[in-house]
Amino acid sequence: MLGGAVPVVGLWLVQAEPSVRLDALFATLAHLSGLLAGYGILVMLLLMARVPAVEHGVGADRLARWHALGGRYVLTCCFAHAVLALCGHAAHTGTDLLSAAVGLLGYPGLAAAAAGTALLACVGLSSARAVRRRVRHETWRAVHLLTYAGAALAFAHQLAGPDLAGGPLAAWLWTMLHTTVGVLLVWYRLVVPVRQALRHSLRIIAVRTEAPDVVSVVMQGIGLDALRAEPGQFFRWRFLGRRLWRTSLPFSLSAPVRDDTLRITVKACGDHTRRIRRLRPGVRVLATGPFGALTAHRRTRPKVLLLAGGVGITPLRALFETLPGEPGDLTLLYRAGNAAQLVLRDELEAIADSRGAALHYLLGPSDGPFDPLSPRALRNLVPDLDEHDVYLCGPPGMHTAAVIALERAGVPAHRIHSEQFAF
Repeated sequence: MLGGAVPVVGLWLVQAEPSVRLDALFATLAHLSGLLAGYGILVMLLLMARVPAVEHGVGADRLARWHALGGRYVLTCCFAHAVLALCGHAAHTGTDLLSAAVGLLGYPGLAAAAAGTALLACVGLSSARAVRRRVRHETWRAVHLLTYAGAALAFAHQLAGPDLAGGPLAAWLWTMLHTTVGVLLVWYRLVVPVRQALRHSLRIIAVRTEAPDVVSVVMQGIGLDALRAEPGQFFRWRFLGRRLWRTSLPFSLSAPVRDDTLRITVKACGDHTRRIRRLRPGVRVLATGPFGALTAHRRTRPKVLLLAGGVGITPLRALFETLPGEPGDLTLLYRAGNAAQLVLRDELEAIADSRGAALHYLLGPSDGPFDPLSPRALRNLVPDLDEHDVYLCGPPGMHTAAVIALERAGVPAHRIHSEQFAF
């Protein structure tokens, strides 16, 4: 990302004309912020294009965080570009800012750019934490689609700007960058999901209750080995049932792929997850993926600790069954409020018995007097903890506390592997 920003700044430097005039200074800074905003939009779109090599290599949760950070960066550059251009035009014409704004909006290209900036601002506002908690998921996703319209309007404005319009090579390269990202978006977010749906014909064959408010959904299809789904990965699922077909939700596989079946285990914690409990066999499913980097490829040590909290056991249960290892190499610690909240308990105990692996349940309220995730408690359960790779999955609070405890217990940060998702 930084490597791409260097030639963007270089393009500005080549065309910048040093001047002590106030209007020229505003104008050249407006050009720089505009070019960086355009490049930032491309990076944001690429991060969410669901390119498998990027998703698997970086991790979907990290991409989402980079995307959110990039959104703030892009909006800052867009607003800086608008303000600097406005001040430059006002200084050049000798008018006040309001008159300068009216004059600039008289140009079709600038009016389109202003509309694009307004659309991006709406997307950014909907993603602010205070707003995000108050809007429905479908509404948030619908508003996010405005990003594409905003990016298209910004691209049209950039081609007409002095930094690109005067140089055929620069304009061609800029167009090719946008075309490449556009093709990746269409291919991986539209064509690939439709092709997978037609090829694998995935349908629900069973919905089983695992614990209070927790169900497993078993799906069967055709040729699912071609998906190359690995334990620890997740899909984005769209259940074509009533009131669920409009929403795509990410859930990890809770068992390895076998006999052309996929299984997820879901806790009811919102409107959509509660509706999943009412699904019936025969409902068609669109699955996009697999995604995620919480796989065996991250492993660097012979010994592995799997640390799960709540329904975060789902990807770790699949890894518990499939990670290569000798008896004694694998340890699973499962944190829950009480025994009734343990999910897939019979399966975990059967896997531990068959593999000679250690399995410990860490039960008790999170605000209790004893902290089972303290560094001392973890070292008591796993004396050679600092020699382990750690795979971690759980709620945000538990995740944060566990990372701190693991690092204090001697586990280097680069050997703590996790992915988090918040909605």
